[in-house]
Amino acid sequence: MASSRLEKNFLRLLVRCESMAADKRDEKDWRLEKYVEALQEMLTELKKHLSKPAPEVLNEYSRKVEFMKGLLEAEKLPNPSEKALANQLLAPGRTSTTGKERVSATKTVHLQTKARYTGEMRSELLGGPSLSADGLDSGELRKRSGVGDEKQSASELDAVLHHHHNVQERLAEEMLNLARNLKNNTLAAQNVIKQDNQTLTHSLRMADQNFEKLKVESERLEQHTKKSVNWLLWLMLVVVCFMFISMILFIRIFPKLR
Repeated sequence: MASSRLEKNFLRLLVRCESMAADKRDEKDWRLEKYVEALQEMLTELKKHLSKPAPEVLNEYSRKVEFMKGLLEAEKLPNPSEKALANQLLAPGRTSTTGKERVSATKTVHLQTKARYTGEMRSELLGGPSLSADGLDSGELRKRSGVGDEKQSASELDAVLHHHHNVQERLAEEMLNLARNLKNNTLAAQNVIKQDNQTLTHSLRMADQNFEKLKVESERLEQHTKKSVNWLLWLMLVVVCFMFISMILFIRIFPKLR
């Protein structure tokens, strides 16, 4: 499907933003921020356009715009360590915007900013450059003082990095222990629930058996009650017949007195 005019303008502006992000800019330069805002608006319109690109192309555009937005937000952070962390969390585009580059421009920008922030962190740990009383750079004074200070600074940097590495290993070990404990607790709870289900199933089975037995005994009692009532009825009938016959015989034997 042919590209629309809106998509072509979007690609031109995206290429311009990638080029500006790759170059060294002044801190007061506001153009890139405005360009990224315009990219977001154009991307929103492009998603609603009738001849919009394929979904995977739109996802790639969104990925690059979010990368540029995150890059600007990372530059506004106060110290190099926060900038490096924010830059590490960014996800550059996977494909080239113009199709002429072997590597995506956003990946190149990502690597450049990563290297720049790492250098700023190293400079901050080793001590930033400052001017002495005679106008000389303190870095040159350290060079003149010999190699000993450089080795000491390097060892301090190694110590700091080693400390951060140890902290990360300790946190990873604690998270592993928490995950292991959570797994054990889950298995224990699963076993308890399984035993409770077995006990409940056994109780229901016993209740069903007792109900069947109670039903059988109720039927037997009902039959026994019916039999008892039948025998009592026959007995009363026999007694009544006997009294009737006895009365007739009594009248016959003892006639009426005159």
